[in-house]
Amino acid sequence: MKQIQSIQIWVNGQEQTGNWLGAYIINDNLSDSAQFYWWIAKNGQDADHSGATLTSGNLTIDGESYIDWNNEIDINEGAYEWIALQLKLTLIYI
Repeated sequence: MKQIQSIQIWVNGQEQTGNWLGAYIINDNLSDSAQFYWWIAKNGQDADHSGATLTSGNLTIDGESYIDWNNEIDINEGAYEWIALQLKLTLIYI
């Protein structure tokens, strides 16, 4: 998981604060597209920064973005950066 700039998310009639972005790959055809599952969570209290999931979804990377992602030195970091860009989130680097 990666820390993000706090965002407000409406959940079950209440505003909640999300501070963490989690993601994993659910499919990669190893050719021209991949699909990620992502979630935004509350403040994590555990060592793994897990917390209550506030919202989640899937994103598909393809085309030039897929090519660029596959050329990243650290594809995990590149995936988080691409997902954050798509969701208009700001990653926090400490």
